[in-house]
Amino acid sequence: MESVVFIFSLIDCCALIFLSVYFIITLSDLECDYINARSCCSKLNKWVVPELIGHAVVTVLMLISLHWFIFLLNLPVATWNIYRYIMVPSGNMGVFDPTEIHNRGQLKSHMKEAMIKLGFHLLCFFMYLYSMILALIND
Repeated sequence: MESVVFIFSLIDCCALIFLSVYFIITLSDLECDYINARSCCSKLNKWVVPELIGHAVVTVLMLISLHWFIFLLNLPVATWNIYRYIMVPSGNMGVFDPTEIHNRGQLKSHMKEAMIKLGFHLLCFFMYLYSMILALIND
């Protein structure tokens, strides 16, 4: 059963890595003016909820399977994703808003956040891979 948990977590982590890379590429396209702010934000906003759900599922799964260290490692990022989604001001298009993305360095902060998430998901990927191999050997 433990190996199934880590296999699912590994697959989910691969999807989250893909999303992080997609966010970085789309934000860098906006930074270089290859796409306009409205299309960039609409592309990114439709993936905010799947990212939130994917990360929350893994966090809850680690809590249920009693992997405390991994749960506590995932908890701050999952909490940040939920907080960021809940705190979207009314009237904005979503987490990424085309009217505000160029103001106050938001583009740079979104890019930095996507890079940090990519690093975090890569760390989790290797941790899940190691745990999966260990679980498969022990079963």
